[in-house]
Amino acid sequence: MAKIFDNFKIKNITFKNRIMMAPMCMYSSDESGEVKDFHIHHYITRAVGGAGGIIIEATAVEERGVISQKDLGIWKDEHIEGLKMLTDSVKAYGASIGIQLAHAGRKSEYPGDIVAPSRLAFDDKSKTPKELTKEEIKDVVEAFKKGALRAVKAGFDFIEVHGAHGYLINEFLSPLSNRREDEYGGSLENRAKFLDEVLKAIKEVVPETMPIILRVSASDFTEGGNTPEDIAKIINLVKENGIDLINVSAGAVVHAKINLYPGYQVKFAEVIKRDTGIPVMAGGLISDKRMIDEILGNERSEFVFLARLLLRDPYVILKWAKEEGRDDLIPEQYKRGF
Repeated sequence: MAKIFDNFKIKNITFKNRIMMAPMCMYSSDESGEVKDFHIHHYITRAVGGAGGIIIEATAVEERGVISQKDLGIWKDEHIEGLKMLTDSVKAYGASIGIQLAHAGRKSEYPGDIVAPSRLAFDDKSKTPKELTKEEIKDVVEAFKKGALRAVKAGFDFIEVHGAHGYLINEFLSPLSNRREDEYGGSLENRAKFLDEVLKAIKEVVPETMPIILRVSASDFTEGGNTPEDIAKIINLVKENGIDLINVSAGAVVHAKINLYPGYQVKFAEVIKRDTGIPVMAGGLISDKRMIDEILGNERSEFVFLARLLLRDPYVILKWAKEEGRDDLIPEQYKRGF
């Protein structure tokens, strides 16, 4: 029997199935960082479509930490009201909802100064960031802490910390972007220090029953960069801060040639799960239910995340429910369509 529609409990949240909607930037806000009508409709649609969990797009903990000038923000209390409207709307349709707390670091398109662990631009088309001082690092850690507290007030069920895709936390973790010579750079242990401090700060302000997910780039796909084994070691250094699930992605800290194919990141998730003992979420260009059945059935991961597929077909999970004879999972209003 397929596990795709099995429940899975993490702390006080029971996910109704093993499919998670991955965070995808929608670039549909403006310089205010506020929730717009589009966000409400976009995420409600995926909740009606049967996603067990929805992780909303990268949400900046600092204004200078936006990826673009159209990102959602959580850097001020004024953001809470719109985010609360979003969480209430999504939960009313049966999905658990989480927020991805993010800081773009050197990949930010913020018009002012941008920051990073080292004074290295992402590429020759990008601005050169300012290297964070130790005092400024404390300020960014505090921004993550305040963002987490606002996320609690906004009614999110869980929090995901964005430590992947070449953004600020990932920039500290990778030796390709972190050339510091102080306690935040050099050894693997030192490169993990910023993430450790962020997780500790978040733990101080969220309820003990609130799940924490960490998203990682398990491979830099570049010689001298992090490998899945390196990332597992980093996770083991910080996991006492309450990490409940690892969202395993890969790449994007530097430009790299990546061999893309359905499930190309699943093998990385297996390494992370094996070496850390923490449940994982796997994915990467997956659109075939049989592949999901295999991954979950062979316990290669506890969740599978879907991204672009849910943009093309918000109701694909309901189609799979019909295939499994689970008409009870299809909303009454939509049963005539299946």
